Amino acid sequence: MQFIHYCEEKIKKSQNCTQFLKKSIDTNAPNVKALSDNVANTLIEQIDHLSAIANEFSQFANIGNPKNEIFELNEVIKQVTLLHAVDDRTQIDLHVDDKPVMIHADRTHINRLFTNLILNAMQAIPAERNVQISIDEIITGNTVLIKVKDNGNGINEALQSKIFTPNFTTKTSGTGLGLAMSKGIVEQTKGKIWFETAAGVGTTFFVEL
Repeated sequence: MQFIHYCEEKIKKSQNCTQFLKKSIDTNAPNVKALSDNVANTLIEQIDHLSAIANEFSQFANIGNPKNEIFELNEVIKQVTLLHAVDDRTQIDLHVDDKPVMIHADRTHINRLFTNLILNAMQAIPAERNVQISIDEIITGNTVLIKVKDNGNGINEALQSKIFTPNFTTKTSGTGLGLAMSKGIVEQTKGKIWFETAAGVGTTFFVEL
């Protein structure tokens, strides 16, 4: 429901801006040019938001059509980690095996999987707290286990059963598809995904491939 309200708010805001501009033009308001610029910028922003939502839905729908290939897992994880550890407030500690870890999966999907998990970890941490995320890898035989741990407040017990449900989100914005998409990607590769959480300690997501 939060996601639906989010989309409705974006559409309503765009409609209000357009109606306000039309009224200003009809009444020959002296600041029409400035208003036009402001409305144009607002509409572009709202369109970008809705476009991002449409793109995420498209990616979610595409999970069932993987383009599998053999590739090195840790290379993907390192690239995603570097992309998000971009400021002094964010520290991501990565501990992966020195040897190549080859898997058979859709490379784009695996990139999306770890992007979602890292973004979810970052968003779980209060704004006044520095982001500390640790990513650890354990290899056992033909299985690789990756753990993504954050230093957030943990997941409320009442919400834990809904975490992987499509369109469920505890945030005021977003589609609620990130973790549902992650679950779908992992299951598509015949793997497993789960989490452990504790109040005041943080949450760890486990991905077994």
